Amino acid sequence: MELTILHLYPDCMSLYGEYANVAVLRRHLEAAGVSVAVETALFEDAPDFERADFIYMGAGAERTQKAALDALSAYGEDFRAAVERGAVVLFTGNAMELLGASITDAGGKVWPGLGLAGYITLETDKRVPEDVVAHTSLWESAVVGFMNKCSVTKGIRTPLFERLSLGLGNEADKGPEGFVDGNVFATHLTGPVLVKNPDFTDFLIRRMFAAKGWEPPEALPVLPYEREAYGVTLKELSSR
Repeated sequence: MELTILHLYPDCMSLYGEYANVAVLRRHLEAAGVSVAVETALFEDAPDFERADFIYMGAGAERTQKAALDALSAYGEDFRAAVERGAVVLFTGNAMELLGASITDAGGKVWPGLGLAGYITLETDKRVPEDVVAHTSLWESAVVGFMNKCSVTKGIRTPLFERLSLGLGNEADKGPEGFVDGNVFATHLTGPVLVKNPDFTDFLIRRMFAAKGWEPPEALPVLPYEREAYGVTLKELSSR
């Protein structure tokens, strides 16, 4: 069994250590007996979407985000073709905003998005750095994490997280957050989201197995201390 992970712009869109999401996903897959190839695409590269089974992009500064949008827009058709054939996609932090219809920056300039969904993002002059506890119907456990955003995202009808018990949602405090459509997942949560949330990692692995037509193992591998660390974080954040 072989899978290819495509990591988009890891040199510029990894503001909070998002490279760790790819590293932990690879470790989990290899522990499950899968041979994993990790390919990276920099701004000057043509991303190879044809072979990608999992496509990831993390967060960047606002200016870097627009550069990533410009770079990826040139390959929008190839990206959409990968999505249509079932590749699993995860965009975290402000990379999430690229998937929508547009981003209006703080100066009022409108940047056309990739158009995988109809939502729009409006940048604001208020930055919100805070911890998050999120809840989804896709798996049982809560998700813990951190976000640092200065935007409001409107028009999302299918949020990844139906509610937050801590943190700012797409449009409102403790409201719905993120976006999901088929195998496309996006959230403003930043940093090592998958390192902190092993059930999220397992969910994505099962989606990848399903996309390949593989039968997943009865129990997916558990890395040392990851669930203990998750429990400590969830207890700490839930006490607030």
